[in-house]
Amino acid sequence: MNLAEKYGPSASALSINQYCPPRCFELAGQRFDLVMDTGADTGDAVLNFVDETHVEWSIKGGTELKLETYECRKADDWTYLVSYCIEGKTPRENHTWVIDKEQSLVTFLRCDLGENPYWPYLIESHFTFGYIRREGVEHKDVRRHGFTDEATGTAIKWTYGHELATVHIYHSPHWYRITYPRDAAPTPGEDQANEFRELLKSMPGSDEPAYYVKIKEGMYFISITEQNTEKIMGDKVRFRSDTLCFLDNYKRMYSVGRGFGTMTMDGKERPIFVMIGKYGAPTQVDDHFFTDPIPYLV
Repeated sequence: MNLAEKYGPSASALSINQYCPPRCFELAGQRFDLVMDTGADTGDAVLNFVDETHVEWSIKGGTELKLETYECRKADDWTYLVSYCIEGKTPRENHTWVIDKEQSLVTFLRCDLGENPYWPYLIESHFTFGYIRREGVEHKDVRRHGFTDEATGTAIKWTYGHELATVHIYHSPHWYRITYPRDAAPTPGEDQANEFRELLKSMPGSDEPAYYVKIKEGMYFISITEQNTEKIMGDKVRFRSDTLCFLDNYKRMYSVGRGFGTMTMDGKERPIFVMIGKYGAPTQVDDHFFTDPIPYLV
């Protein structure tokens, strides 16, 4: 029996989350009282991990704790990516946290649909930075996670599964571009990726807005949102302004992330919330990927 042939098609069907690592349950039973003092949603926050799958949370100084089902993955021994969607909220909202126990620092990313009256599927990203409050211990470090341009000039091939890989080009502190490996031929099992690849050819460019946050040496939290694709292609693309965020560990060339958005097909909507794992490798791209002007800016 050829196990690769037997299980390959079902593994490929997992698409972008084929290489996602198993859930991390290490935070179960822990409570984090947070001081979020820089950014969009400042104020005290709480993350109380009730068990392996449920977390109670509050932000912006709220006193009422709300219960959600969460996902957790690790980027290194001390750094956790936690994400959940708010149950029953319309338009939908996702919260993603980077809990950095090594430095006692925290990054909070809030993503909302429905803020833009012209494009209701468009997702906006709001960042807040802070630290973990420890009883009886004064947090004297004034440093926080924060936006950075250190990723600019990077081209990297990210592999999500045995048949799915893309190349990201970080050519600007506020934008990214995507292409595909030179040696990668479209495969029949990756219909969604192949469809997106063809649609990109009709776009002015693959540039999309991006945020780059430095967590620590060799680790970056990168958030990208397919806003221009949504504005130009609309329902021609099944994935509507999806936002992807990744906690990239360059010391291991490894990353964990989450996807949040909406799929529309046959007139029906399906919410997207998926956890992702991927492996990186340096790659060469043509120089123009770093020098071409951004077609969405004057």
